[in-house]
This record gives sequence, C-alpha cells and structure tokens, in this order.
Amino acid sequence: GPRTVVHPKARILADAGPIIIGEGNLIEEQALIRNAFPENMTPDSEGVEPKTMTIGTNNVFEVGCKSQALKIGDNNVIESKAEVGRNVILTSGCIIGACCQVNTCELIPENTVIYGSGCMRRVQTERPQPQTLQLDFLMKILPNYHHLKKTVKGNATPAKN
Repeated sequence: GPRTVVHPKARILADAGPIIIGEGNLIEEQALIRNAFPENMTPDSEGVEPKTMTIGTNNVFEVGCKSQALKIGDNNVIESKAEVGRNVILTSGCIIGACCQVNTCELIPENTVIYGSGCMRRVQTERPQPQTLQLDFLMKILPNYHHLKKTVKGNATPAKN
C-alpha cells in the first residue's frame, strides 16, 4: 500500500496465495511475512484453495520477526524476533513482544500486549502510536542508499494512431 516502507533485506513470500498490504506499514530488516501452506498440505495437494493474507494499516514488523497470520488488523507491532503463526488473527492495537511466539489457533483481542519470556498477556488502554515520523524519515533516506524500482502502470496493448 501507499506510504509502506519495506527494508531491503525484508522478505515477503506469497507461496499459498496473494498478500494484500495496507498503507503506512513498516517492514524492517530481515522481517519475514509469509503466506505459506498449512503444515499438512503442499501445493500439489488436491482441493488446495489459495488463501489471501490481509495486512491492515500502520503496522510495524520489527527486525527479524516472522508472521504467517492470514489476517492482521491496524496499528499492530510485531517486535524483534517475535513469531506469529498462520492460525492467529491479530485484531487492532496489539503488540507481540520481542522473542514471543504465538502459534495457537485464536483471535487476539484488541489492544492485547503479549510480553516477557512466558508470553504473558495484558490489555493496554491505548493503541500503539503510528510510526509516521519514522516512515517519513525512511522514505527520505532509503532512496539515497538503495536503488528503488518503481512500478509503471501502462496499457496492456500499445496505442495505435
């Protein structure tokens, strides 16, 4: 989506279907967003329907995190080295703390914080602030150090005179 920054070493893999990324997201170095097949299925399995992964707006995927969640709402933060499994639904305003793993089949309630070595949970009163200042800074700085490829929307058939 517009105003989304994807760092050069981030990986976005759409193995099992398309990935729709909303606007204003920050995907940092070595973050992995993967729409993968369930563990017991392969692309050759019969009856495998592609599932769309949807990521909302103003989410932050910090350094080295892994996300396979098919549905992520708005204003979430997945901190460094955290992992979110395929069967998890992140609503909005959630924070998955550094090194926490959430691989259960569940819907994480709004404004939930998962933190600490025991992956304890609590509900915060406010949503995480959007990273607009960091996004603006990165959109100015990254083009100076990395060659960006811009997509060109053109006609499928050339115009004839």
